[in-house]
Amino acid sequence: MGETGTAPVHDDSGSPFDVFSRQCPSRVTLEHVTGRWGGLTLGALYESGARFNELRRRVDGVSEKMLSQTLHALERDGLVHRDARLTNPPRVDYALTPLGREVASRLMGLIQLVEGRMPEVVEARDRYDAAHRT
Repeated sequence: MGETGTAPVHDDSGSPFDVFSRQCPSRVTLEHVTGRWGGLTLGALYESGARFNELRRRVDGVSEKMLSQTLHALERDGLVHRDARLTNPPRVDYALTPLGREVASRLMGLIQLVEGRMPEVVEARDRYDAAHRT
């Protein structure tokens, strides 16, 4: 049993998933979730679904290509649902799946923690920079 009191989860071969193992598929999903654009995209979708350009505006700095790649990866992982409607013009909406909502909820807790503790981070950076000036 792990720290959370749950039994380890196994893959189809019976091996336990282990994010610290190079071959474990959970590592790729963790990279999608915690990477720069993945985390911000999940956070942007947490409040409500959005169209592509709405997401692009919300996730300041992401290119169209990177947002598209990020959304595809998150959709493949089952975290984001893509709803394409054959209207004129075509309309595509993105929303979190139940799994994506759970992941984003935990991510939002981390985001709020980091934002709330930024004064301490800025002070630590200033101390570090002052001590390491050449």
